[in-house]
Amino acid sequence: MTKLATANAGSDAGSDAGSDAASAAGSKTGDGKAGNGKAGAGAAEAASGTGNRILVVGDSLSAEYGLKRGSGWVGLLEERLQRDQVGFANLPGAATVINASISGETTAGGWTRFPGLVERHQPAIAIIALGSNDALRGLDLSSTERNLGMMIDTAQEAGAQPLLVGMILPPNYGKAYATRFAAVYAGLAKRHQIPLVPFLMAGFAEDLGFFQADRIHPNERAQPLMLDNVWPELLKLATASAKG
Repeated sequence: MTKLATANAGSDAGSDAGSDAASAAGSKTGDGKAGNGKAGAGAAEAASGTGNRILVVGDSLSAEYGLKRGSGWVGLLEERLQRDQVGFANLPGAATVINASISGETTAGGWTRFPGLVERHQPAIAIIALGSNDALRGLDLSSTERNLGMMIDTAQEAGAQPLLVGMILPPNYGKAYATRFAAVYAGLAKRHQIPLVPFLMAGFAEDLGFFQADRIHPNERAQPLMLDNVWPELLKLATASAKG
């Protein structure tokens, strides 16, 4: 993996400060991607409690940092759901996507927003793709684990199926810290018995041709690969939902 790309991927403590507003501007309310909130997704969904929706809570890797709107992996996800007519919660039609990702977000920030997002959108699936910024800032990984765990618990208590998306740190973070960081995701997935995407940038992290000029954020060319890393685990949840 590239020394810069994966060291700071999704963690934009400096450059992302101004992009938080851009992320919010790209959504209807600051917690949903433009066009993806689909207000009134159906009376049947509202009546059933859990709707045919996917909530994505992530950082710049999911918030389309430096990309045109709709070209990020989350935007491509909704296109694929529509194309393949993949749904959840035993409801007809393809699922819609609420992208509540914010550039520079930490797990603490994500946890602060998460209960309200779940209550508001009542998703069938909650994709949690946070943690990179915790590592960049050298935060205590026990706090990272606790925050992610509370998000997983909240999703499950609300009837949503969590999908955890992890990251892998480069060697310059130190082997011990990188190993502990990866173990946070693996341990949570095992403990809560939920699916895990171990590394969102698997398959291209060492190739600068897939990154923007900052050598940190994946470019538009990389977005389909990121979706391909998430899709198999997400599809398993769709199959499980359809069966019962």
